[in-house]
Amino acid sequence: MPDIIQLLPDHVANQIAAGEVVQRPASVVKELLENAIDAEATNIKLIIKEAGKILIQVIDNGKGMSNTDARLSFERHATSKIKKAEDLFNLHTKGFRGEALASIAAIAHVDLKSKQEKSELGTHIKIEGSTLIFQENISTSKGTSVSVKNLFYNIPARRNFLKSNSIETRHIINEFQRIVLAHPAISFSFYHNQSEVYNLSAGNLRQRIVAVFGKKTNEKLVPIHEITDILEIKGFVAKPEFAKKKRGEQFFFVNNRFIKNAYLNHAVTSAFESLLSNGYFPTYFLYLTVPTKSIDINIHPTKTEIKFEDEKTLYAILRATIKHSLGQYNVAPVLDFRRDASMDTPYEFKNKKSETPKVAVNPDFNPFKSDKQKAIHFPYKQEKMPEWESLYTGINTKNIEVEAEIIENSLFSDAISNSKTYQIHKKYIISSIKSGVVYIHQNLAHQRILYEEFLENITVKEAMSQQLLFPLEISFNKEDIKLIKEIKDDLKSVGFLFDKILTNSIVVNGIPVTITESQITIIIEQLLEDIKNDIPDASFSQLDIMAKSLAKSLAIKTGTKLDLKEQEEIVNKLFVCKQPNLSPFGKTTFITINIDEIDKKFNT
Repeated sequence: MPDIIQLLPDHVANQIAAGEVVQRPASVVKELLENAIDAEATNIKLIIKEAGKILIQVIDNGKGMSNTDARLSFERHATSKIKKAEDLFNLHTKGFRGEALASIAAIAHVDLKSKQEKSELGTHIKIEGSTLIFQENISTSKGTSVSVKNLFYNIPARRNFLKSNSIETRHIINEFQRIVLAHPAISFSFYHNQSEVYNLSAGNLRQRIVAVFGKKTNEKLVPIHEITDILEIKGFVAKPEFAKKKRGEQFFFVNNRFIKNAYLNHAVTSAFESLLSNGYFPTYFLYLTVPTKSIDINIHPTKTEIKFEDEKTLYAILRATIKHSLGQYNVAPVLDFRRDASMDTPYEFKNKKSETPKVAVNPDFNPFKSDKQKAIHFPYKQEKMPEWESLYTGINTKNIEVEAEIIENSLFSDAISNSKTYQIHKKYIISSIKSGVVYIHQNLAHQRILYEEFLENITVKEAMSQQLLFPLEISFNKEDIKLIKEIKDDLKSVGFLFDKILTNSIVVNGIPVTITESQITIIIEQLLEDIKNDIPDASFSQLDIMAKSLAKSLAIKTGTKLDLKEQEEIVNKLFVCKQPNLSPFGKTTFITINIDEIDKKFNT
């Protein structure tokens, strides 16, 4: 029997490796930016076209590469970061596997230009699908420029698997934010389709956070700093009142590397215990510095997961540090809620001896000595008004009382006898029908009602809008502002009116009649998040997502007590809907129990 096992060609092996390293355009952006940082660049520029499907280019002013290094960088497992296995536990660079450029070159057209500072000429390399097209000397500036064109050109199935441009751009922005937040001392710029998205100058951590997420972020931040024998923690958490219904603005960095860790995230959340409303999540930017020997980075291709030597100790320290900072900056409530600060003993009285106070008494004082009584005058005293009964003098009031009593009793008795709805556990509405009983989930039913109303307002008729007495300015980052501009007309059809849309904020002067002013920020943030997570290509699908998001945000919540009129309104409106049995998200809104089923329970 012939031998059947054979060694795969390099270009096939590179394509297989690319499946793990390069999942989408954002993966290429991450690898190229990290290479620029490892090259000790102080200024990095990212240029993309069509969400990275056509072009991804990273230009840096780092130390550059020689002719030999430039060519060798495209070989598998060729790296300047480590030399032996022990170096895996003493990493101070972003990359170390030597797989990124080889994997990218296997599935795209790559163009590289690089020059070292002391060299007269640089090198220019062009590779397509792991095949070297040419390498030549050129005149270029110091640093490296890498262009990746036509990603997945030789893997059509993988290219078709990519999402819409909006979603892929969102992933690229996420990767860009993670890297720029980890390196505030480096200048970054980001251009998409020749339009500037970010232009970040070098600065400190607080300045970088504000530059990425908007000026209003500055007032939200509470500084965190703690140094122990095990680790150093620094960064910021947002005040509880600025918590959001999304987890987007949660960043963990270990030795300046972005990571995801559910266990440490739980430590942060538990530190905010009793400070956040249900369903809200804290915003944080936390930087942990630990000995390189106490962590293992080499457990996942994306390097976003890390194994810690003593995770439980890190959990305790992190939780205690955040709690301490929240208390130190008067964010967390003190134990004595009724303490009056003005009654506290001043520090200068700390060593002062206490003395018995002297009380002076007048022995001749006698309050009953004088018989003269001083009259008290009320200059504005009003005369006593006559009793209301005097208005009915001469009228037979008995007949009126009896008549009012009869009317009152008849009104209430009719209401009770005609009522067929009841609320139980502030969650369900029970109503009797001819065949038995119907149980309605008040939140899901109201979602369906609002969803169809919003959809009708958006697509068929113009929605009613209420003007604000004072226009409200709300801050957003540049990415959110761009999305608001795209859906501005759709928001207007729902009832939102905008006075201005600025670079980092919007000014709202009109809102739908169904919401209050205090709900505006929460609803718009939730709407933007829903659209980002599921951005469709068709405009109608986007309108559908908007209607669903608004309905979910504004629907009556479980735990809300409803009066009789509100219960009946939900029941009546629900069964007028086109699809009353399902919520906008496909959940059952009501169930019915026939009288026969009830009889069986009682064996009758």
